[in-house]
Amino acid sequence: MAGWRQALELALSDEEIAALTTISRSRTEPASRVERARMLLSYRENSSFFAVGRTVGVHHQTVQRCVERAVAHGPMAALDDLPRPGKQPTITAEAKAWVVNLACRKAKELGYPHELWTTRLLARHVREHAPAAGHICLAELAQGTLCNILNEQEIKPHKVRYYLERRDPQFKQKMAEVLCVYREVKLIKETAAAAKQKPSDAIAIVSYDEKPGIQALATTAPDLPPEPGRHATFARDHEYKRNGTVSLLAGIDLLTGQVHALVKDRHRSREFIEFLKLLDAAYPVHTAIKLILDNHSAHISKETKTWLAEQPVGRFEFTFTPTHGSWLNLIEGFFSKLTRSVLRHIRVASKEELKARIMAAMDEFNRHPVVHTWSYKLDRAA
Repeated sequence: MAGWRQALELALSDEEIAALTTISRSRTEPASRVERARMLLSYRENSSFFAVGRTVGVHHQTVQRCVERAVAHGPMAALDDLPRPGKQPTITAEAKAWVVNLACRKAKELGYPHELWTTRLLARHVREHAPAAGHICLAELAQGTLCNILNEQEIKPHKVRYYLERRDPQFKQKMAEVLCVYREVKLIKETAAAAKQKPSDAIAIVSYDEKPGIQALATTAPDLPPEPGRHATFARDHEYKRNGTVSLLAGIDLLTGQVHALVKDRHRSREFIEFLKLLDAAYPVHTAIKLILDNHSAHISKETKTWLAEQPVGRFEFTFTPTHGSWLNLIEGFFSKLTRSVLRHIRVASKEELKARIMAAMDEFNRHPVVHTWSYKLDRAA
């Protein structure tokens, strides 16, 4: 006759109780850990395997095994499965290192037409070349085992993550110059706010850039409007017609939020000079116009320099962002807003219509101007 089951004494510290309570209420922990934490907490209140099993919804022997593990190895260790006996691993550490070394090389370097490895290709290469390299244990390597080896080292040789190399040796110096301009904007705003006046017209600071390649796409069939209860969105035919592209040349006044813009078919030196003439007409003759812009060839061309030389001294001053530093130019945020709110899904019958709608958007922005402010690392400007 089987004997009575003896209740096990489970001692839990305050810290362990708090940790188990947190896990038992978690929505992100594995379900098994949450269930076992509830078992231990319930057993602490009622030392009956049957009662805890009914409360948690598991067999009483499951509760017993969990409590026994907690008594033997500690309550936190009881939340996870104990290591189980099994076949000893046959792939040596040296063989794994050899596989990882292969994964860190490009497939094309080993004579394949592929640029990067696929896990199937890499597993096949390992099986074919491992014995000659002295790793017999890899002769029958499975693709899944290869993935496990790579995952252990957090290697993903089939993926590419892009980065941008900093090629400008004067990057920090140019960045500091741009940040100094932004700090000047901040001081002008603070001075005007303290005096409860508008910023002086003695200086205008404009963040400028071009947005080329805006496509003039036309629909080949009418858009269908939403219908309540049937179609929640606009419906559009997949086919479209290309009517060319246009370039937006735009600058935003960092003191007033005013947007100055031109829409042209191209953005050469002559278009950039036309934009400078637009700025020249927009501000009083005594205003010093400072532009923050990138190193596009049109900005430093012979034609542009010739035109600037003909202007009054101090009328225009350029501050260039470093190479690959367009993120330092505030106008990029404005272009992002324009793309998301106006250009996204836009369809027009011609380039002329696209130009008109972009300029209408500029007028709309100027009716409710937004003063853009740069704050990131501004305190570090030299």
